[in-house]
Amino acid sequence: MSRIGKRPITIPAKVQVTIDGTKVVVKGPKGELSRELSNSIVISQEGETIQVARRNETRLARQMHGLSRTLVANMVEGVSNGFERRLEMQGVGYRAQMQGTKLVLNIGYSHQVQVEPPAGINFKVENNTNIIVSGYDKEIVGNTAAKIRDYRPPEPYKGKGIRYAGEVVRRKAGKTGGKGKK
Repeated sequence: MSRIGKRPITIPAKVQVTIDGTKVVVKGPKGELSRELSNSIVISQEGETIQVARRNETRLARQMHGLSRTLVANMVEGVSNGFERRLEMQGVGYRAQMQGTKLVLNIGYSHQVQVEPPAGINFKVENNTNIIVSGYDKEIVGNTAAKIRDYRPPEPYKGKGIRYAGEVVRRKAGKTGGKGKK
């Protein structure tokens, strides 16, 4: 039995869950999410908890058990509290600013990089170098933060670039100086 999959999911008071076969719809104060889960998974709601179980003991059912439980738990968490991902910029002249809902990045290119937020995602900039990506769908928040990081990932020599808050970048030593060719 999956240790993650067998744990029940508690539903907060302000969240509404509708289960229709393998489709789960979760509504809350932050928004609404729906997801179609695998046919090898059975979802049941008992009062204020949701239980995820397997239909059979096939390899696919065992694989999907913990995953499905985590996906539904993230949906419930997202519509009630939301998720956020923090990014830090390091480098001379690297700045971020908001232009309406768009995020505008100055990251050493000859042009500014403009990032349009997907539906349900908000950007916030703190002191020109910290970016906060927030929303109610954990997957979209993570993907959007990863796309922003991909514009200028941290490089190993000076550490310049966009990194997740708390991310440790492995540093490398530069070339050892010597005279040129003789």
